[in-house]
Amino acid sequence: MKTKIAELLAEKIEGFDVEKVEQLLEVPPKADMGDFAFPCFQLAKVFRKAPNMIAAELAEQIGEQDFLSKVEVKGAYLNFFVNKTIFVQQVMERATEPGYGKSSMGEGKTICIDYSSPNVAKKFHVGHLRTTIIGNSLYKIFTKLGYKVERINHLGDWGTQFGKLIVAYKKWGSKEAVEENGIAELMKIYVKFHEEAEKDDSLNDEARAWFTKMEQGDQEALSIWQWFKDISLVEYKKTYEMLGIEFDSYAGESFYCDKSKRVIDECNAKNLLEESEGAYIVRLDEYNMAPCIVMKKDGSSIYATRDLAAVLYRKDTYDFDKCIYVTGLEQKLHFAQVFKVIELLGYEWAKDQLVHVPYGLVSLKGGKLSTRKGNIIYAEDILNESVNRIKEIIAEKNPNLPDKDDVAHKVGVGAILFNDLYNQRIKDVVFDWDKIHNFDGETGPYVQYTYARAASILRKRQMTEAQIPGNIDCSVLTDEASIALLKEINRYPEVIKTAADRLEPSVVARYAMAVAQAFNKFYHDNQCIVEDETVCNARIKLLSVAKGILKDSLGLLGIECPEQM
Repeated sequence: MKTKIAELLAEKIEGFDVEKVEQLLEVPPKADMGDFAFPCFQLAKVFRKAPNMIAAELAEQIGEQDFLSKVEVKGAYLNFFVNKTIFVQQVMERATEPGYGKSSMGEGKTICIDYSSPNVAKKFHVGHLRTTIIGNSLYKIFTKLGYKVERINHLGDWGTQFGKLIVAYKKWGSKEAVEENGIAELMKIYVKFHEEAEKDDSLNDEARAWFTKMEQGDQEALSIWQWFKDISLVEYKKTYEMLGIEFDSYAGESFYCDKSKRVIDECNAKNLLEESEGAYIVRLDEYNMAPCIVMKKDGSSIYATRDLAAVLYRKDTYDFDKCIYVTGLEQKLHFAQVFKVIELLGYEWAKDQLVHVPYGLVSLKGGKLSTRKGNIIYAEDILNESVNRIKEIIAEKNPNLPDKDDVAHKVGVGAILFNDLYNQRIKDVVFDWDKIHNFDGETGPYVQYTYARAASILRKRQMTEAQIPGNIDCSVLTDEASIALLKEINRYPEVIKTAADRLEPSVVARYAMAVAQAFNKFYHDNQCIVEDETVCNARIKLLSVAKGILKDSLGLLGIECPEQM
C-alpha cells in the first residue's frame, strides 16, 4: 500500500522518485487521521505555492483509486485512507506465505559475531550474560535475513591472569579441591592472590614470570592452564544449554598467540611501531586516542595484539562482510584502537566492516559487579532463581498445568532474556524480580501468555494449524481492533531489517510487545469462536497469523513459547 501511494505521488511530483516519496510518507498517530500521510512542506519551493494549496491540488489530481477509500487534505498534509478489505487481503496473503519476514538480502554474505567470551577459570557472571543474550539475538536476526553467520566465542583464555592463577594454585590450592569444586575453587584462590598481592607486590612478578613461561611453551605451565580451561568449559556449556545457545567456534585468545607475529611484522613493515618504556606501541595521537600497545617489554603479547591477529585471521578464514564485537561500553576505546591499527596496516575494509556493539552495565540491588573482590552474581544462579520463582507462581495459579518444569524453564529464562532485550542495549539493566515476572506488564511472560492464550483458543476450536481455512472473507476483519493488529503484522519484515541495521534487538522485543498488545485488544473486542462460520474462520485465521508472529519474533530473541501457561 505504501509503495502504491508513493508511485501515485511520484507521478505527480517532478524530481521526486518513488523511493524519495516513500521515505517522506508517515504513519499518523491516530487512525482517524488516515493510514498514511504525506507532508507537503518540502514541495513549497518546487511548486512555489503554500503547502496546503499543494496538498489540495495533489488530492484533486489523484482522484478516486480502487485501493483507497478516500484522500483527505489536513493543512499541509495529504492523508490517505486505504480500502480496508483490500488491505486485509494483501496483509493476510503476505503473512501466510512460508517464511514471512525472511529476506535474501544477506545471501552470499558472511557476518562474524564475537560474543559471550567469558574469562576462563572465572564463573560465568551476569555481565557475560548480556553479551551472550545480545549476540545470540543478532545471530538469529541476521540469519533470518539470509546471512551466513559465524558465532564466535572468543574465550578469555590467555594473559597474565593465568600467571596469577598458577601462582595461587601452587601456593594455596590443591588438585583435590579444584577437581571437587571446579571454577568455584579457582575463583577462591584467584581472589586470595589479589588479597595477598596487595601486601606483597613480588607475587605480581611471579605471576608475570609464569605467564612468560606459558608464552614460551613451558609444558608444566601449559598443562595447568589447559586443565583450568577444560574445567571452565564444562561449566560454561551448562549455562549455554540453559539458554539454548551454541557456537561455531571457541577459538579464544590462546588460539592467536602464534599468529601475533604477523601483526608485529606488518606493523614493522609499515613503520608503525615505536618503543615506549621498553614496550612497543602504535601511536594514535592523530586520531585523538591513546597509543595501542602491541608488545610488552618482556616480549609477551597483549590483549590488543591477539585481537589484531584475530581480525586478520577471521578475514582470511571467513572473508566476512562484517565482523561484529558485542562487548561492554568500557571496551569502546580498545576496539577503536584495534580497528584503527588494522586500517593503518592498509586494510581499507576496516572502516566499514569492523563494528563494535557496546552495551550497558548489569546490577542487582545496586552496584557494579567485581570479580576480583569476590562480589559477584553468577548467571546460572540468576537463571535458576528466575525458573524457581516461575515454578512458585505456577504452583499457586495453575498447579495442574502439564509439563510444569518445561513451562517454568521457558518462562523463567524467557523473562530474563526479555528484560535484557526490551530496552536499548546501551542502557543499564537492573534485575527487579517483581517487574520481570509481572504477567500484566511489558514483560516476556506477558508476551508468552498472549501466545499461550491464542494456542488455547485453537485447542477449544479443536483445530490444528493445518486445518485453518485458506480462504476467508476479508471484509470481516475491517473493524478497528483487527486492522490495528494487521498493521502490526504488516510491519514485521521491516522491523527485522531495522533491528539488523541498528544492531538493536530491542526493536524486535518492542515489536513483539506491540503485537501482543494489539492481539489482546483484538481478542477483547472480537469473540473468535462464534456460530457464524464465515466470521469464525476469518478471526481464527487472523489469530493463527498473530500467534505465528509472536512465536517467530520471540524466537529472534532466543525465547521459546509454551503452548500452555
